[in-house]
Amino acid sequence: MLKVGDPAPDIALRTDAGVEFHLSALKGRRAVLYFYPRADTPGCTTEACEFRDAIPKFASKGAAVIGVSPDKPPAQAKFKRKYDLPFTLLADEDKAAALAFGVWKEKNMYGRKVMGIERTTFVIGADGAIEKIYAKVKAKGHAATVLEEL
Repeated sequence: MLKVGDPAPDIALRTDAGVEFHLSALKGRRAVLYFYPRADTPGCTTEACEFRDAIPKFASKGAAVIGVSPDKPPAQAKFKRKYDLPFTLLADEDKAAALAFGVWKEKNMYGRKVMGIERTTFVIGADGAIEKIYAKVKAKGHAATVLEEL
């Protein structure tokens, strides 16, 4: 399990545009990396839109915002267009990033145990180390909480 101070895993995933993205490309800049279960679902939309609305404030603090879910790049692109999201969405189709960050977990869904993304956000420092971890995130109000603590 990752903890504050650990180096963030250098994930390499395809973006919503289908281009390969390496987390290490952000070295020298802070990043807010948030994992969400599925594009265009109610909680994930709430969270994404709150990050969208606060993006100028994140930018003023020098922080890039990046969303990650197991959706394929076309689903990420559709989600991004539909809600005019001004940040990169990453497609973690094989769950490699979710596993590396420890957010692929067993969850209870309608009385059944299933594997899925536990909504989690990581603030990564300019040096590539994890500064803060928000686990078991409630979507509503989360972006404001992260922004406040930056």
